[in-house]
Amino acid sequence: MDYKKIIREIPDFPKPGILFYDLTTLLKDASAFRSAMDELSAPYRDKKIDLVLGVEARGFIVASCLAYELHAGFIPVRKPGKLPAESHRISYDLEYGTDSLEIHKDAIQPGQQVLVADDLLATGGTAAAVGKLVKDMGGSLAGMAFLVELEFLSGRSKLPGVDIFSLIRY
Repeated sequence: MDYKKIIREIPDFPKPGILFYDLTTLLKDASAFRSAMDELSAPYRDKKIDLVLGVEARGFIVASCLAYELHAGFIPVRKPGKLPAESHRISYDLEYGTDSLEIHKDAIQPGQQVLVADDLLATGGTAAAVGKLVKDMGGSLAGMAFLVELEFLSGRSKLPGVDIFSLIRY
């Protein structure tokens, strides 16, 4: 399936000079959405994934679908202050400042196979931070799966040694 024909491109959003890839047009197309989730989960079907970790907010969509397909648990990684129980926090650099994410302290048990899934791999900062969280908690990072990768931003370079699969590449 040619997903690029389904994804809407919006110029100058959220600011001038940025071309935004609007995945909502893929998500609302039942056939395309099912096909994309089937293809995205395929490389991990025989890897005995215990948990699929998704990053707020669009990553929740992708990660929860993959968790279902892989018969795995789903773990949300949220913005600070959104999780009710005791949590780990990681702060990381962005092109224009810093950001932080949190995960429940009991979300990952040592040795569990964890797949990180998100809608988009851009500069790689968020993915690198989440991968560090997994490792710091004793999890085994089984890989990272992305619906879309913006190759021109070189996000993979921040993820050395990580098994990365991206379905759609720009």
